[in-house]
Amino acid sequence: MCRNIKTLANFEPPATDAEVHASALQFVRKLSGTTKPSRANELAFERAVEKVEAAARELIDSLLINATPKNRELEAEKAKARSAKRFGT
Repeated sequence: MCRNIKTLANFEPPATDAEVHASALQFVRKLSGTTKPSRANELAFERAVEKVEAAARELIDSLLINATPKNRELEAEKAKARSAKRFGT
C-alpha cells in the first residue's frame, strides 16, 4: 500500500471528493509507476483515476461501520506526533 494513501472511511466529517480524488490519483500513480503520464498515455491515466475514484467513493459510502466515527483533527494531531517522534522534529 502506498504510504500517501490515507484511510478515508469512518471519519467525521466524511471524506471530501477532493480527498477521494487525491487517493485515487496516488493509487493510479503507484500502479503505473509514474507521477505524470506521457501524452500518449494521458487519456488512459485520467480514465483510470476516474474509475478508481468512483469505486472508492462507492465503497466508502456503502460501508456499514458500527464504530464511532473518528475525529479528523484528533487523528491528524496523532499522525503529527508519530511523525515528530519518528523523525525527531
